[in-house]
Amino acid sequence: MIVKLLLDGKREGKELAPEDIRELVAGYTRGDVPDYQMAAFAMAVCCKGMTDAEMLALTEAMRDSGECLSWRDLPSPTADKHSTGGVGDKLSLVVQPLAAACGLAVPSLTGRGLGLTGGTADKMESIPGYVAGLSLADYRKVVSECGCSLTVQTGEIAPADKKLYALRDVTGTVPSIPLIVASILSKKLAEGAETLVFDVKCGTGAFMQARPEAVSLARALVAGARGAGRKAAALVTAMDEPLGFTVGNALEVQEALEVLKGRSGAHDVANLSVELAAWMVSLAKGMPLDEARDVCRARLADGSALKRFACMVRLHGGDLAAFEKRQGDGAIPLARGRAVSLSSGYVASIDAGKVAQAAFELGAGRGQSSDSIDPSAGVRLLVAHGDRVSAGQAVAELCSSMRPDRLDAAVKLVESAVSVSAMAPAPKPLVLEVVQ
Repeated sequence: MIVKLLLDGKREGKELAPEDIRELVAGYTRGDVPDYQMAAFAMAVCCKGMTDAEMLALTEAMRDSGECLSWRDLPSPTADKHSTGGVGDKLSLVVQPLAAACGLAVPSLTGRGLGLTGGTADKMESIPGYVAGLSLADYRKVVSECGCSLTVQTGEIAPADKKLYALRDVTGTVPSIPLIVASILSKKLAEGAETLVFDVKCGTGAFMQARPEAVSLARALVAGARGAGRKAAALVTAMDEPLGFTVGNALEVQEALEVLKGRSGAHDVANLSVELAAWMVSLAKGMPLDEARDVCRARLADGSALKRFACMVRLHGGDLAAFEKRQGDGAIPLARGRAVSLSSGYVASIDAGKVAQAAFELGAGRGQSSDSIDPSAGVRLLVAHGDRVSAGQAVAELCSSMRPDRLDAAVKLVESAVSVSAMAPAPKPLVLEVVQ
């Protein structure tokens, strides 16, 4: 293969042969294709797009650049949920153990946060002792024993994706649906789950802010997964406002625990978790969706999902009792602030992007991958969409152990995020569209 001829063809909008795409990815993974040529390829894809066949070839080539897992020895059907990332999105902490409690095996490779997007691995590592970076052998053991694992991608899984993503990040080629789909799916296909459910966030706190773009991504993910022989569906869900009441690593774990215990007022987290888990169960087991919802609600209510979560934490080396004690006794010295409502009326909206920025300012996120995070930093909202508030009423509590100097700025961000209207707003739907 002459890479320049391939680049010429893609620049002119020609459809590339699957074998050429596979050879390009293999050469790049080996180091035979230099970064500057792969960057040119990524930019050509951004400008000219890809056909479904090209996108599937790219996805499978990236999948096959490393180890592909098989779970055929497990008695349970396998499934996983992937989210494109949102503000306060602690759903994996509920959905994965809930689906496991419903009889699925859920091998879930997760990620770390970068920028305003929180990472599930960072959230789990706010639990003392929790090791998110398991070896593949230990990952298999955890899934086999308790039915689910939240583990970061290892170097053996889709190394071409890791290499290409770093290149895209510095060459302005991240926002391309074919490249996004190949990145997401290559890891999920290598992970080995037979059923994939995608939660594509849409709104001010999401990567895809416009609904048409979110729907296009959802359709591409489902088409790619099915083209690779998986059962798949995608839910396009609202991300104009934070999910639940908390944004920040330890705060979100604490809220997820309350949902698993049935004690949380975060009905959006509980309801969307049940919906996503139900789709996983329905597709994986061939069960009617309404029946799957009933099963999921029952397993959440009877504590089965909580037991799965606790088992997973223990097998990852985590100490859940120590986490809950630390959250309750205030052992970590925190700088605290309070955001208030600037007027009286009803909460019409809470800008997810501004709340995420506030949590980031307090140390809950990373500006670059080498940065450290403050697990205890974040925002706890005290009001929700539609609540009646008075001027000067507290609408959020903020905390940080690393950046107390940013507290005042973060408070102002949250105060500006809460919009108040004279009339009570209509309820907002969580699920905007379903793609099958």
